[in-house]
This record gives sequence, structure tokens and C-alpha cells, in this order.
Amino acid sequence: MREIVFDTETTGLSFAGGDRLVEIGCVEMVNRVETGRTFHAYYHPERNMPAEAQAVHGISEAFLSDKPRFAEGVDALIEFLGDAPLVAHNAGFDFSFLNGELTKCGRQTVHVNRMVDTLQIARSRHPGAKHTLDALCSRFGVDRSHRVLHGALLDAQLLAQVYVELLGGRQIGLGLVSEVAAVETVQVAVRRPVTVRPPRSFRASDTELAAHAAFVSKLQDPLWGVGAFD
Repeated sequence: MREIVFDTETTGLSFAGGDRLVEIGCVEMVNRVETGRTFHAYYHPERNMPAEAQAVHGISEAFLSDKPRFAEGVDALIEFLGDAPLVAHNAGFDFSFLNGELTKCGRQTVHVNRMVDTLQIARSRHPGAKHTLDALCSRFGVDRSHRVLHGALLDAQLLAQVYVELLGGRQIGLGLVSEVAAVETVQVAVRRPVTVRPPRSFRASDTELAAHAAFVSKLQDPLWGVGAFD
């Protein structure tokens, strides 16, 4: 099963209130295993960048000044997403901006049935605990030492690891290996050289037999002696 774990960075908290999406990062997973394929893009928001938003993600107006508008790069994003389920943390927020941008440029929105919210999963699995991405990384031992500011691709990569742990850990991939991988494994096993060792002889030598007989002859009233079990 193909899934896309994604995260967004924005100019604020409300697309309806005039905020825009400025960064998106996506990580492809197949059978809950990262494939190595990612999608990452920055977009010009066509508005200013509030200081409080920049303090969160560090993306400035100057940095975005030469970036394409969302409508100019939307085709590549749609192609990468395909029809896969989309996994996000507090997914309603990310979906509101993604669908807001898609609607603004006249594209079909992503149906809510494709939404997988890791925040809801975390709340159901660990009620009463902290459910931020940082807290979940700490709970599951996911290294986030390189996360200084929010970043869409970095956060998506961290979330992909957390998502697997929320669903039971690394072992959930057992039995879900793709047919290609299974064939490759078999081929490697077939090619592996087989080492045939000559049979080993464990027969005692004449010297060892003589030494044993001499030792036994010195034993007094051994259990195996005549009449021992009469």
C-alpha cells in the first residue's frame, strides 16, 4: 500500500483568513516502509510573511521572493501525491491549506477520506500524554536533534518514523515485502556458495582406549560392577 506522509509550513493559521502555504514536504511509503522518494517545494505566498510565522519556520519574504506561485508548481505536486492516502499530524490543518490552494488555482481538492491524522491516532493510543511531534519523537526514540526550526520535509521524515511506531513498530512490515524484494532475496540465497565439510571421525584412538581401561581398573566397587544392581 502506497501512502504519502506530508507536512506544510504557512504564513499563519487560517487559509480562509488570508494565510497561504509556503512550503510542503512529502515522503513516500510503501507498506509502511520509506521508499526514498520525496517531494519538497517552496511557494511564493503572494503576501507578506508575519514575524510570528517566520519565527516558527525561519522562512523569510526575501527567501520566497524568487519561488514559484503554488499554481505554477501544482502539477508536479499532484503527480507525486497520486491517489494515495495522505498522512499528517493534525491533518485537518494541513488539508485546509492544501485544499485551499488547490481550490484557488481551480484544481480538484483532496477528499477527506484520504486523510490519516497521526494526532488522532496518538490521542487514542496514548491518552493523557503529550502529542506534539517533538513529544512523540521522544517517546519512540526518533532522533530529532537536527530539528531546530520547523521544516516541512524534515518534519514529514520524522513523522514517517513516528507513524510506523504508532501503528505497532518496525515489525509491522513483516510479511509485507514486495514481490520484487522477495524475488531478489531468493536469488541471493540461491547464489550463495554452499560449503561442504568432510565428515569428522570421533572414534577414540588406541592410546585413549588404553588410558581409559587403566583408569577404570583402579575404581573400587563401581556401580556397573557385577552384582551392583542385584
